[in-house]
Amino acid sequence: MSMKRIGILTGGGDVPGLNSVIKTVVYRGGEVGCEVIGIRRGWEGLTHVNLQDPGSRARYIQPLNRENTRTIDRTGGTYLHSSRTNPAKMAKIPPVLEGQEFPKKEFTKKGVTTAAYDVTSAVLKNIETIGLDYLIAIGGDDTLSYAADLDRQGMRVIAVPKTMDNDVHNTEYCIGFSTAITRAMDAIERQRTTVGSHERIGIFRVFGRDAGYTALYTAYVTSVRCCIPEYKVNLEKLIDLVMTDKRNNPSNYSLVILSEGAEWEGYTVKEYGEPDGFGHRKKMSVAEDLSSEIKRATGEETIVSDLTYDLRSGSADFVDRMVASTFAGMALDAIKEGKHGLMTAIQNGCYALTKIPDSALGPRKVEIDIMYNKERYRPTYDKKAGLPIFLTHSGL
Repeated sequence: MSMKRIGILTGGGDVPGLNSVIKTVVYRGGEVGCEVIGIRRGWEGLTHVNLQDPGSRARYIQPLNRENTRTIDRTGGTYLHSSRTNPAKMAKIPPVLEGQEFPKKEFTKKGVTTAAYDVTSAVLKNIETIGLDYLIAIGGDDTLSYAADLDRQGMRVIAVPKTMDNDVHNTEYCIGFSTAITRAMDAIERQRTTVGSHERIGIFRVFGRDAGYTALYTAYVTSVRCCIPEYKVNLEKLIDLVMTDKRNNPSNYSLVILSEGAEWEGYTVKEYGEPDGFGHRKKMSVAEDLSSEIKRATGEETIVSDLTYDLRSGSADFVDRMVASTFAGMALDAIKEGKHGLMTAIQNGCYALTKIPDSALGPRKVEIDIMYNKERYRPTYDKKAGLPIFLTHSGL
């Protein structure tokens, strides 16, 4: 393979395992004669950079080598930093691009219409100036949707899926998921002692804006009730189940875990703040609202624990380090073979290269009929023979 210059970036929220991808790409790239260039702060590194300004270039463009990546896989987060910038939907034109003309489009989400600029032409120009032959984009639905657009416009892109929500289509597993659910399991098991000591109801909130995999799988191994975005529970029934659990427990306590996007009949999670580049606003705590409803209905005391950011902090577990390193190696293999427009994935329990998902599909959702018990508000435990290790096929 002739000498190639590969760019690599991480977009969206950080998860454990990102640094393992970066390091492996650098190490494998060096072995096959590739130069690796880190794009810092996600897509912002290609929209805000002034390549003629040494200070701006140093802020956003970082050559990577064995020396500066040698130990990064030992910690979590992302060595390259991240942002939620969407070059195709920018509310304001970056300062470095002021005075230039870019297409302006209107977008409607949840009944709200906003106008935004598409600065992709500037992104492509910066990529050409940097001299990138390939770009490896690591991210979730949002980051990868723009990666697919960029590939269609002529930049050769390989995508690597990461998200604690595990909700990217065409793959059964995303980097960060195993560490997140392991941390959630550990936190719940630790907090049982406090919830039980005070004979209260423990309410745990985890990430999961649109898909309930994190809450569902944590509930699967901790044997507690769970509420997920894909199914609106009945509040009265949920409270009755939680209270029944409490009465039947010799220690007189019970637990329930909620996705951040979980709702019950007649209730919608409130949002606040300005939307990010992909149209997402922050969500108020459904756990606090459920706590208020339980107190109002029963008079019982609760303990509310928001586990969200704790799940994405710290170093990756074995599964995420292994998958991250393997996905990185697969990305290099694809580049060696001249392939692009593909995403590393796990399908039917096996590593695979697949097409980057169509952004119109939105997040991959929990298949309620086979994974969630709508009567007991728990995961299902039957009929698992023949399923991959994470109990769902990539097409679901």
